[in-house]
Amino acid sequence: MSRLDRQSFLGNESDKTLRGATIGLAGLGGGGSHLAQQFAHIGIGGYVLADDDVIEDTNTNRLVSGTLDDVAAGLSKIEIAVRTIRSLVPDARIVPVRGKWQDAIEDLKSCDIIMGAVDGFAERAELERFCRRHLIPYIDVGMDVHPQRDGTHLIGGQVILSSPGGPCLRCCGFITDEKLAREAEKYGSAGARPQVVWPNGVLASTAVGLAVQLLTPWFRDPPSFVYLEYDGNRGTMKQSGYMQYALPTCPHHPAEEVGDPLADIRLKPVQADNTERVSWLGKVLAWAKGILCGLKL
Repeated sequence: MSRLDRQSFLGNESDKTLRGATIGLAGLGGGGSHLAQQFAHIGIGGYVLADDDVIEDTNTNRLVSGTLDDVAAGLSKIEIAVRTIRSLVPDARIVPVRGKWQDAIEDLKSCDIIMGAVDGFAERAELERFCRRHLIPYIDVGMDVHPQRDGTHLIGGQVILSSPGGPCLRCCGFITDEKLAREAEKYGSAGARPQVVWPNGVLASTAVGLAVQLLTPWFRDPPSFVYLEYDGNRGTMKQSGYMQYALPTCPHHPAEEVGDPLADIRLKPVQADNTERVSWLGKVLAWAKGILCGLKL
């Protein structure tokens, strides 16, 4: 009996499928550390990790697998994530990038799915646009703590699946010009953002579930767009009411934006080291590409 036998319900050859998949993780702090840990537990074989930070004492209330010894040693969040993954998948294919996710774009292009655990609306908008250009599903994870007038606090968060050809973060109203402008006005003076471990765990687990739906035949009809809202005070995760207003055809990422704007056709493309690409996901992306090309015509 292998350690993954109890998840064999995910489908025939699911272990091989998950081992052949490559996941991009942008941000390895609170939510990102949960994602790295859980993907390793289910047997994902390939990772592109991007984070430019080191663990600090104030991170230890939410960064899973990080320890006080890691703080004393000044380990990077990348090093902690790599250690966690290799403790479960010793032969994992890992591309660690000690920097912003923008420093890892060439490697991220080879990913089957990209998970975003980044701060701010502008960062999310840029990461999603990158994923749309390269026809890669993007799953956004985030949380915040909002002070209320009565002195209490509301814990809120979201998990959004944005697939090529479907609604985007703007379509569902999560990102707006007003939010971007308000964020730009506060840039550099936002201060420390309150974070705790359990909302990040709930959100990350939900996001990993969506990724597994996309990668394996377990879920017969996986969605192309999901917007879930988390209420940490009530302990609920429910479909956002904004989903009903999302446009069926995304106007924010037109077909002419597909592809690398800096690509040089004179350069020979490099074959990514991911020979076991997920066949189901490939079909979905081919379908999305067909829709985009049709729109372009």
